[in-house]
Amino acid sequence: MKIQPLKGPKRLWSALTQRWQHRLPDWSGSIWLPLKAVVGVAGFVLVLRSTGLLQSLEWAAYDQMFRWRPPEPRDDRILIVGINETDIREFQTWPISDRVLAELLQKLDSYSPRAIGLDLYRDIPAEPGHAELQQVFATTPNLIGIEEVPIATNLVGVRPPKVLAELDAVGFNNVVIDSDRKVRRNLLYLWGEEKTYQSFALKLALLYLQTEGIKLQPSSEHPDHFQLGPHTFPRFELNDGPYIDQDNGGYQVLANFHLGPPGDYQLVPYRQVSMRDLLEGKVPADWVRDRVVLIGSTATSLKDFFYTPHSAGLLQAPQQVFGVQVHANFVSQILSAALNDRTPSILFWSEPIEWLWIVLWAIAGALISSTWRSPLRLTGSILLASVTLFATATVLFFMGWWVPLIPPLLTLIGSAGLLTSYIAYQEEKLKRSFAESKDFLDQIINTIPDPIFVKDKNHRWIVLNQAYCQLIGYPLQVVLEKSDYEIFSTDEANLFWQEDEWVLTTGLPHENEAKLTDATGTLHYIATKRSMHKDSAGNVFLVGVIRDITERKQMEEELKRTASELAQSYQELKVSEDRLRHQAYHDTLTNLPNRKLFSDRLNQALEWAAINNQMLAVLFIDLDGFKQINDTLGHDSGDLLLKEVARRLSACLRGSDTVARLGGDEFTVILPAIPRPQDVASVAQKIMTTLAEPVAIAQELIQVTASIGISLYPLNGEDGDTLIKLADAAMYRSKELGKNQYEFYEVS
Repeated sequence: MKIQPLKGPKRLWSALTQRWQHRLPDWSGSIWLPLKAVVGVAGFVLVLRSTGLLQSLEWAAYDQMFRWRPPEPRDDRILIVGINETDIREFQTWPISDRVLAELLQKLDSYSPRAIGLDLYRDIPAEPGHAELQQVFATTPNLIGIEEVPIATNLVGVRPPKVLAELDAVGFNNVVIDSDRKVRRNLLYLWGEEKTYQSFALKLALLYLQTEGIKLQPSSEHPDHFQLGPHTFPRFELNDGPYIDQDNGGYQVLANFHLGPPGDYQLVPYRQVSMRDLLEGKVPADWVRDRVVLIGSTATSLKDFFYTPHSAGLLQAPQQVFGVQVHANFVSQILSAALNDRTPSILFWSEPIEWLWIVLWAIAGALISSTWRSPLRLTGSILLASVTLFATATVLFFMGWWVPLIPPLLTLIGSAGLLTSYIAYQEEKLKRSFAESKDFLDQIINTIPDPIFVKDKNHRWIVLNQAYCQLIGYPLQVVLEKSDYEIFSTDEANLFWQEDEWVLTTGLPHENEAKLTDATGTLHYIATKRSMHKDSAGNVFLVGVIRDITERKQMEEELKRTASELAQSYQELKVSEDRLRHQAYHDTLTNLPNRKLFSDRLNQALEWAAINNQMLAVLFIDLDGFKQINDTLGHDSGDLLLKEVARRLSACLRGSDTVARLGGDEFTVILPAIPRPQDVASVAQKIMTTLAEPVAIAQELIQVTASIGISLYPLNGEDGDTLIKLADAAMYRSKELGKNQYEFYEVS
């Protein structure tokens, strides 16, 4: 499995260089200094790592990750039958006789385990009972014995029992031991000149997995690796994980050990019974049935033990782990990968990604050293970054990944320490180189009445005259060697820094106007002219000359305020004019168009009708009995009635129609674009029906009707006055005929 490269190195480096340019003093010369420090420290650590000098430290960190990992549930698929010191004293012989061993195997086989592993050498007879044992070997199909393969020139090896060898029921128990005498790898295959050897643990695991229907097969992704169930077992290479140029002979994988109970660094998350208890029938049958049973030594006097990552705590002497327990852990590792989706091996990144990981922590150290000058904050930041590194590595290890810990820690501390030392040295050198130039500037600058400041390339004040100190309200000793961010608000400081940086970058003079708040909170408007200068030693300075333009700005603001007031007065006049114009063309009571606006709209409608050859109708409406309502209920009630009539008329007509009040209870309507006279009659009927509905006024229901006269263009006339006159005549005709009706004008 491969890890994608970490994203964002350019962004990180950009942030580093910007911070460096903003913080470092003038002597930094260029942004290449942090790059050189990062490359130098990271390169040195990588070379140191490649020599193997850091390997023991990385092993120690690797082991500690195992000890920090949470304990896992006991694997009840495995039972260890240990031959302890009590067993040896009981049978008064070592090795245990073949007869006793045969009896033990027969007892176990009667409980129907899936596989029995005999982690005892039986290459020579141990009378009495040798023949009996050979018979048991031959009749126990799920029994796996051990042999030691001579993989080193000085190793003779131990041959397996002949009967088991002929049945191919033997696995090697060779264990890969690191130079610090710890077992961290699981050796699964060895290749000899004449045959291929399988490990003792792998043989037992495959016997168990046969019942589950899981077989050993090549990986589809890596043909030279093998796969069990969903997982491929990644083969160990020379520089994998915490190793540097290690022997990768055979088929090795990093051992993914199970952790035992808290406080117990032995690899014993399995049931373990003694040989004597099993022979005496004290072991429940269901502890054995359908399990993998390993028989081996758990007696300290036999010295069949190893050391593992769990063998010692931080403050504890190494504790021994028996060989049978190590093999039990290897079997559990294989079974859990095939059946429980547990990672078959500790995973790791490829070398390029590990190098990038180490370099990134060097960049982090450079960022820290360029950010903090206070020793306390610098130390605290480095400690926080170190804790973050440890926490990240620990969390990844809990997820099954090992990442380098010691090299990035060294690059973090190394790059931070190197840059911090260099900064301190150069700051002292800078002070000495500026001393003469500063004295010269101090003598001249106080003779000038305008506020003047001189800054170094890092935007820090190095020379100020008294006029500038009076302007900002701070004494000289407070401001010297400070930046704008330490005196002014963030917004003001950001603007000053940008203006300074533009001049320092381009080398061109520049003038701008800005606001400045002094120590008392008083706001000043200033015009500043900036320019860049160099002394004979090549030191770069930013010189700024300031004019206080507060009075001018106040006059400008006063003029703007006067102009704003004039604009507001003009707007008020315009609103008043619009209101008067509206009043001139609208009825004040009903807000309908008055006689003048009605006449204008009628003329416009007639022009449009003539151009488009359309019919137009004029309706003259007079309320029936309005005078009586006005006299009996009063003028206020009459006005309310007129308003309601106006509302109803507007509501029942089209948006293109015009309703006007000519005066009193007389209303007129213009209906443009009328297809037929029948349509006008429909509108008139609608108006009559709408107006006839009762109106609640002065707690009384009033019902009013209307008489309507209608004239048509061009049938009855072609000008507005004629049409109005004829509609009026038709209205009177409707009143004469009984009111509450409409009449078209007809030529008599």
